[in-house]
Amino acid sequence: MKLQVALDTLSLEECIQLLEQTKGSVEIAEVGTPFIIEEGMVPVKEIHKRFPKVEVLADAKIMDAGEFEADKCFEAGASIVTVLGVSHDETIQGVVRSAKNHNGKVMVDMINVHDLATRTKEIDEMGVDYICVHTAFDVQQSGQDPLEELKIVNKVINHAKSAVAGGVKLETIQDIVNEGAEIIVVGGAICNAKNRAKMAKEMKGYLKS
Repeated sequence: MKLQVALDTLSLEECIQLLEQTKGSVEIAEVGTPFIIEEGMVPVKEIHKRFPKVEVLADAKIMDAGEFEADKCFEAGASIVTVLGVSHDETIQGVVRSAKNHNGKVMVDMINVHDLATRTKEIDEMGVDYICVHTAFDVQQSGQDPLEELKIVNKVINHAKSAVAGGVKLETIQDIVNEGAEIIVVGGAICNAKNRAKMAKEMKGYLKS
């Protein structure tokens, strides 16, 4: 299992500081969608340069022009690029082509996919690397968590590996670990912690156990 930290609202300088603090615990640095909207590919390039042992995920949430947009992310230094599961098959396939050309990986974000089992089966056959269940930020306050969706994905995938994102906290991580996912994405629980190094190390400890 890998621990991925979602960097959404921090400045680039703050993100670099966080990644220095959490070395040894965080294996994937996610340049989040808000960060990309604000800074483009600059943080992808900078984090890739400064932390060569950390995989950089560009959370582009691609919805169209799959190959073209993924190319830009991989060329900037991303190891993993995200595409939305609600996209057309052709878009996802374009991202897969780009990943193969750049020796990168594809994560499909299943946010707001309604027939999760059926769509997971379809996407699993496209050659993607990760299928990520994702409780949207805008609905986390309703008490939703991604565990039940993770169970559905884990039952039907044969090729890709599962990932989970959205409101993962110290209190919920054990149940997610028990269910199993290759990547567990944590945002605010680490980024907003008083002691980020301690929180990341503690959460990574669950993944190791």
